[in-house]
Amino acid sequence: MKNTLLIIATALLSSLCCITPVLALIAGTSGIASTFSGIEPFRPYLIGLTILVLGFAWYQKLKPQKEIDCECETDEKAKFIQSKKFLGIVTVFAIVMLAFPYYSGIFYSNTEKQIVIVDKSDIKTTEFKISGMTCVSCEKYLNHEVNKLNGIVNSKASYENGNAIIEFDKTKTNETEIEKAINSTDYEVTDKKVK
Repeated sequence: MKNTLLIIATALLSSLCCITPVLALIAGTSGIASTFSGIEPFRPYLIGLTILVLGFAWYQKLKPQKEIDCECETDEKAKFIQSKKFLGIVTVFAIVMLAFPYYSGIFYSNTEKQIVIVDKSDIKTTEFKISGMTCVSCEKYLNHEVNKLNGIVNSKASYENGNAIIEFDKTKTNETEIEKAINSTDYEVTDKKVK
């Protein structure tokens, strides 16, 4: 029982920084997206702890039981929460949580739109330096929010580089509006430069 609770807790905690942007999108409160980004540096350790506890729980569940040499009745059925079936469910849950950053994009609707470019000289590309992004889910969330603006031609956020390179039609939007959209996600624009 204690092992399964520890597995659930560590699996949730290791993916909390990646789940929060999706929860913010669903709840409509974009300001909480980077709340748990401080957990991200500890994610590899939490994943390792989850795997260790899972392995130990399965070892305990599958190791051969010693036979008791007595004439007493031992037909007592184990509770569901102590069964292999329950541990299997917890294992699947842990795997789903640990892999969350890799499939989180399915929660973001496609906000790409058909842009009619009248004059190519109206297209401007700006690189925004951004702090607070920790995973692929952060990138997708930021791109989703920026693409809601009119005139966005292309938005490419990168948590690894800590930036977003955004192409936009300067007659339909501007850098200030884009910066507001980025900051509304609770990630922070620290610098910008025209490409």
